[in-house]
Amino acid sequence: MIVVMDALVVTSRKAEVAAGVRASLAAGLGMYPIGVAFGLLVVQAGLPWWVAPALSIACFAGSLELLLIGLIVAATPLATIALTAFLVNFRHVFYAFTFPLHVVRNRFARAYSVYTLVDEAYAVTAANPRGWTSWRLVSMQAAFQIYWVGGGLTGVLLGSMLPARIEGLEFALCALFVTLTLDACRSRDGVPSLLLAALSFSIAVVVAPHAALFVGLLLFIATLVARYALVRRQAVVDA
Repeated sequence: MIVVMDALVVTSRKAEVAAGVRASLAAGLGMYPIGVAFGLLVVQAGLPWWVAPALSIACFAGSLELLLIGLIVAATPLATIALTAFLVNFRHVFYAFTFPLHVVRNRFARAYSVYTLVDEAYAVTAANPRGWTSWRLVSMQAAFQIYWVGGGLTGVLLGSMLPARIEGLEFALCALFVTLTLDACRSRDGVPSLLLAALSFSIAVVVAPHAALFVGLLLFIATLVARYALVRRQAVVDA
């Protein structure tokens, strides 16, 4: 009986891991080529090849890594780099509010899940908020990191063989963000949030153009809270 139960547990874990990998495929297909673009940028910037995997492991955040290449090449002061990293990744704090981290019980797995909480992982769970287990969630996040690191190494290899520089690679990340946004707003329920995000960013660009991302994020959170309060109040009145 114990052997049968152990076999069922192993089978269940394998099924959950497979489900996590399948959940990562849609965004992963867009993440891998951006990783390739990142690797190419590393080579074209004149940096050693190992910078690509080193950055992808030390700070697993695609948008920040792409920014860091330019900052490193320009010999930007560490204080400026630290502030930039804080502003760019500050949005991850708000991801934790709705990310299903509570399903991960093991403390090491939880630490890894926090470390690999990237935009793609959040977008996937936001589009499908139910059914997540520890094995499914962590395997999905691990798959994303494999896509990114593998793409970076592929880009480094390709970059070392190309005779000339390729322009426009830095815009590859924007294409992925557009795809993730469209995926998260397939239903009418997501349209108000999309409009609030656009309004918040537009105001931020006018009010604080040098910190538009940070200010826009704060405005977006404030409008979401206000919207939640209004919807909650209306529900109470209707009841």
